[in-house]
Amino acid sequence: MIAKKNTQLWLKYFPALTSGLILTLSFPDTSISYLAFIALTPLLVSIQSMTHKESFYAGLVTGITFFTTLIYWIVPTIHVYGGLHIIFAIGVLTLLCLYLALYPAVFSLTLKILKWGKKSITASYFLPLLTACLWTGLEYIRTYAFTGFSWGTLGYSQFKNLNLIQIADFTGVYGVSFIIVLVNSSLALLWINFKTRLKRQYIVPLIYTIVLITCAYTYGSQRINIIDSQIKKAQKTKIAIIQGNIKQDLKWSDEFKIKTIEKYIQLSKSQIKKQPDLVIWPETALPFYYGLEKGLSKHVDRCVKSSQSDFLIGSPAFEHGKEETKFYNRVYMLDQFANISGIYDKHHLVPFGEYVPFGKYLTFLGKITAQAGNFSPGKQSFTPLVFNDNTLKKTLNLQVTDNQKDTRTLKVTRKTGMLICFEILFPSIASKFVENGADILTTITNDAWFGHSSAAMQHFSIAVFRAIENHRTMARAANTGISGFIDPKGEVIAATSLFTDRAVTCQVPVLTSISFYTRHGDLFAMGSALTIFAVLSWIFVVKKVHITHFDQFTL
Repeated sequence: MIAKKNTQLWLKYFPALTSGLILTLSFPDTSISYLAFIALTPLLVSIQSMTHKESFYAGLVTGITFFTTLIYWIVPTIHVYGGLHIIFAIGVLTLLCLYLALYPAVFSLTLKILKWGKKSITASYFLPLLTACLWTGLEYIRTYAFTGFSWGTLGYSQFKNLNLIQIADFTGVYGVSFIIVLVNSSLALLWINFKTRLKRQYIVPLIYTIVLITCAYTYGSQRINIIDSQIKKAQKTKIAIIQGNIKQDLKWSDEFKIKTIEKYIQLSKSQIKKQPDLVIWPETALPFYYGLEKGLSKHVDRCVKSSQSDFLIGSPAFEHGKEETKFYNRVYMLDQFANISGIYDKHHLVPFGEYVPFGKYLTFLGKITAQAGNFSPGKQSFTPLVFNDNTLKKTLNLQVTDNQKDTRTLKVTRKTGMLICFEILFPSIASKFVENGADILTTITNDAWFGHSSAAMQHFSIAVFRAIENHRTMARAANTGISGFIDPKGEVIAATSLFTDRAVTCQVPVLTSISFYTRHGDLFAMGSALTIFAVLSWIFVVKKVHITHFDQFTL
């Protein structure tokens, strides 16, 4: 009897588990992106015959399966570099996935409240749209709730689908998620109602789903042509990215400091003949406090001066306050004379990686990745960092004779917005930099923690959307990869392999157009969330439906 009951339970939640696995397959490294358009269909079909409680559990199963298989790399990261026992590392992953799985669980429960799959023509007409709004709104909340964690947002699975994802310059990545869920819900309705006489229940949603997809692809095709035209006419700037490939277990070793600096210097010198306007080193590329350790700092300065290029260099930093000393994950902009022309301190830190939330009250907790540093958040100024400054070029021109005239004096001043590692997950950071005049976007990171897992490619794919959303070239420098350049329409211009020593210089376009998304932000996602809130308010307040009466309620 028990075996039979367990078998029935397994069969009941098997579609939900299947949905979770298919979702993961649509993301890197497998990147079978088209699977995203059918991934949620098994879950949506199965909850039709479930109770409210069972629907919640089904969504929970989908979420746990999806996130556990997607971010499995957290276990080796905190086990190897955080020093946690493997059992505790698995526990951390489990707790995180349980939290993330609450969003699909709420999604499934809310759909049940909205009478998903019931034979109401009115409900069937609108439920696919409401389903897409619900998922999109929950993704938006997950991006910013608590400290925010948007890894696994459905739209990111389509980073190679250039025609579709151009809508991100209007809706952000959430618009792509909306289309994906809309297709899934329309297919689920088709499956549920195909044999019924009420064909309008699935024909009408199929029609407007096809229309919306066609519009999205048409818009994307037109945007690509427009952006390509702008790229051809745009001014260019030459940027070099340096991938030092420094092993994480050697990165902070005193014996290895000189070797680390020498590797970055040699890779940078290999690009001097190409005369880059800016050379970018990864997050915390300097394994010391720049300016404090004079010998090592001067070694870096000599490299900068000899190259006659501006340098953007990641380094830990600290400042003494009245009550305490604060440490920062910082990036320095050095001009060609090795003067500090700008700094940016990472302000959206990794919880339990770079700091402990509510540390004054949770003193018994420590960071799960001790080597990451105990940082304080920087100021949220969103002021772009200036490079290739015209003023400096004119000064240099006055210092040389006619025979030694600097051929680069005609180049114009550029500004870059900065996103350090985890910050690439938050669209608003990139948009605010562009609003403040950033010509290009730069993200630096140290993905050595992730090893050869799929995390590095997942992380890289997110940067594609920040480029499209803001019509800006994205330059990415990663310690162990993947480093590269992404143009304003999201096409990867260049990308390095993992765990290789590389230096890549590329001439990239500088666009000045401001997208709808940059100006107005997440109106689409917020509108989706408000739509669901309005519908639920109507059910509970206007119709005065009690939770125990849902089986009798008709939308």
